Amino acid sequence: MYSLSKRPERWLLLLVFLMGALCASADDSATSVKAVADGVDRRYNSMQSLETSFTESYRGPGVVRQESGTLWLKKPGRMRWEYRDPKPKLFLSDGKTAWFYVPGEPEVRKAAVKNLEDLRSPLRYLLGKTKLLKEFDGLTLDPDEKPMVAGNVVLRGVPKTMADRVSQVLLEITPQYVIQRIVIAEVDGSETEFRFTEQKQNLPIAENRFKFTPPSGVEVVDTPELSQ
Repeated sequence: MYSLSKRPERWLLLLVFLMGALCASADDSATSVKAVADGVDRRYNSMQSLETSFTESYRGPGVVRQESGTLWLKKPGRMRWEYRDPKPKLFLSDGKTAWFYVPGEPEVRKAAVKNLEDLRSPLRYLLGKTKLLKEFDGLTLDPDEKPMVAGNVVLRGVPKTMADRVSQVLLEITPQYVIQRIVIAEVDGSETEFRFTEQKQNLPIAENRFKFTPPSGVEVVDTPELSQ
């Protein structure tokens, strides 16, 4: 028998082995994050248009809300959120101007896209300008967040352009690099989750789908905030 305390070289060998394993693990993690991010970039940057069903859930102080409808995206920077349940609402952008309207209400809100402070707005860049590693600080794989669908991975990061408002974003991504879920946690403790299903790529979408003409008698109100 021998004592490990009398064989310091064995401790050194063990330490070297453990350090190597840790470094390899870190390298693998970084490679995985880059591989997933690059895969998402390639998929969405090659799209011309996207149509998808969505469910939007909001949880905030004293408020819980769930809505659903259809989202259309089209290069460059066009988007239309058509809410149907529990009531009709419309949020759309032609790339320069954004509108939010609830049928039957006496006013419609309007904002310049460059000044817009809405969580849905950054999604207009999903087609053609996606660069996840540049858009998020601290982008990492999140092994503690259970994905909605087995086999998906979850990325966690802080969006650089909204760091003053958003504390973190979770992106759930399929093995085919499709974004199925986005969870946005704000600094005030509220959380908005988007789930996307029945995604259809590169369908023809008419330009007038991204145009809005206020109904007769409805007042137009200019504002930087279009959330409900």
